[in-house]
Amino acid sequence: MRHHANYYPAKGRVILHVDMNAFYCSVHTAEEPEKYQGKPTAVAGSVELRKGIVVTSSYEARKRGVKTGMLVREALQKCPNLILISPDFYLYKQYSMAFMNIAYSYTPMLQATSIDECYLDITGSSQFGTPPQIAEQLQQRIWEELHLPCSIGIAPNKLLAKMASDMKKPKGISILRIRDMPKLLWDKPCGQLFGIGGKTSAKLVDMGIRTIGQLAAADEARLTARFGVMGSWLKQAANGIDHSPVEIDREVSKSIGHTTTLPADIQDRDDIRRVMLNLSDQVCRRLRRQKLIAQTIQITIRTPDMKTITRSKSLAVPTETADEVYREACALYDRHWEDRAPVRLLGVALQNLQPKEEAALQMDLFDYNRQPVKEQLNEVMDKLRDKFGESAILTAGMLGNDPSVLIRNHKIRGTSLQKDGMILPGMEE
Repeated sequence: MRHHANYYPAKGRVILHVDMNAFYCSVHTAEEPEKYQGKPTAVAGSVELRKGIVVTSSYEARKRGVKTGMLVREALQKCPNLILISPDFYLYKQYSMAFMNIAYSYTPMLQATSIDECYLDITGSSQFGTPPQIAEQLQQRIWEELHLPCSIGIAPNKLLAKMASDMKKPKGISILRIRDMPKLLWDKPCGQLFGIGGKTSAKLVDMGIRTIGQLAAADEARLTARFGVMGSWLKQAANGIDHSPVEIDREVSKSIGHTTTLPADIQDRDDIRRVMLNLSDQVCRRLRRQKLIAQTIQITIRTPDMKTITRSKSLAVPTETADEVYREACALYDRHWEDRAPVRLLGVALQNLQPKEEAALQMDLFDYNRQPVKEQLNEVMDKLRDKFGESAILTAGMLGNDPSVLIRNHKIRGTSLQKDGMILPGMEE
């Protein structure tokens, strides 16, 4: 895709719509690729009795005529080798939270509209690149970290972003601007405009308005006389105009996580611990940036054959500190991965989040006097990274030694700190 260096407008918004492709089926394929990869599958109710309806189907099944809402009996007639899967909504919720957390790392302006789609306002996210670059990064990360395909629409508003994400499936990225409407959409039936259902479309046909272009040119007074206030919206939508904001979904902040797909399979305990330390450091920095603390720590482990497990532990006292998260993440790994089989992906997530200023910390009797020291150290490290970049500070544990703090590349005016087993050398400019 050709990138547009000057895409970000001086005024106006840039909206992404992320739409997961065949989400339920894709989740089962990600969990058990050896059973479902490349095969026609469908998630349906009453699988055993062959009575329910198809909730969603894989693209392989769709090519054979299987559609959402179709009776299971009819779906099997269309595709005799269709693999039917019982729904697992707890599993879908876990994957939904995971992909939205990846999206959330690009902007806090996120609105989840269903379990498998969301809007992102990335107007203020130019530090991550152009909108096409951000969309490509996001799509690639969701694929590499979760093995889920998605389509993304890029537009100046939510309406066009939603329609753009439908243009190329699966795994497409499309740009739709207001000026593209006449060429791309005005010759299409009104029913293809997002938000227009069958009944409204039929009423428009009764008025002699069959295409989106005709709707865009229609007399607004005539439309409002027939549809009320919706008439004005219909005309605006046909012209690509939509002022509705991305309404921030606070549910996303109930989990902050980061996963990494490793360049090669690893199983050595020291290598695992270095990755866990790096992941713990990253998620805790994001946690502190949002002024939150976490009660639960979860790890994700994926093997080279794409089998995935998640394990978690709730703490007696909430935390925001990387060394505590790291210690618990390693303990979870040691407890639940005893055979030391090779792993391809590791992740650390923080859950049961609370605003720090609202949380009454019941400090451990032996830890209360160390808490201000930890907070001071975290604050200093975060400020250094804010000023000099994420690579300004690494822990030696990430390099294979002990978890001391190393300052890289820059000299900072200040005093030496040696607290809580962490060392910041004092340097002068």
